[in-house]
Amino acid sequence: MKKILIFKVVLFSFAFLPVLFAHASGSHDCVILLHGMGRTQNAMKKIEKELIKAGYIVWNETYPSTKKPIEELSVSHIDKGISYCNRCNSKQIHFVTHSLGGILVRYFLQDHTLDNLGKIVMLSPPNKGSEVADYLKDLGLYEIMMGPAGQQLGTNADSIPKKMKPVHATIGVITGEKGSESWFSPMIPGKDDGKVSVESAKLDEMSDFLIVKSGHTFIMRDNSVIDQIKYFLKNGKFERKNPLNSSCLSH
Repeated sequence: MKKILIFKVVLFSFAFLPVLFAHASGSHDCVILLHGMGRTQNAMKKIEKELIKAGYIVWNETYPSTKKPIEELSVSHIDKGISYCNRCNSKQIHFVTHSLGGILVRYFLQDHTLDNLGKIVMLSPPNKGSEVADYLKDLGLYEIMMGPAGQQLGTNADSIPKKMKPVHATIGVITGEKGSESWFSPMIPGKDDGKVSVESAKLDEMSDFLIVKSGHTFIMRDNSVIDQIKYFLKNGKFERKNPLNSSCLSH
């Protein structure tokens, strides 16, 4: 029994050698994960685990998404992630975001440049604003629950998503067309994932675009979506196993 236990410990140690070596030598890329509004780092935990298995250094921490405006959230939180990646001597820094997280990255890159910026994958981002925010922003309960950032995500010309200039980066956008929160769908024109329309998720400067059969709330836990994230980080495009699959559309 003792020999078996020692053998298991050795195997467990070897499994983590790639990650330890990456931290020591700076031979691996770093990925900053940014969750959506009202969520925590736990929402991105499955992506974190899979990216670590794939050899990436990963930074995944909760930020106060419902307590501060986008301007403050973007700089203060992303700076922490970048500092972590730089301490690990990473060759490149990538971003994988969900919903509001994508807006934070876009805002950060308006006035900040990263010499080692890698690729960006956005999941269900309200890149052209949120129709749901338009309908609910004047309700007291919504303002209390979603905070200042929730007031900045509308579709009008003065909203944060609409005011930003293009980002110079390799960006892949994945969004869903299967709404799990169907009560919001009547507020949203066209196909949607329950909270964000397919058209709103698009970004003029994106390199690739993918529509999947997932809803907004759990798209980050979809195994096929995680596989696409890993493929994009490596190749700068999404994998299309079946060109005739209508759920896979490039812009």
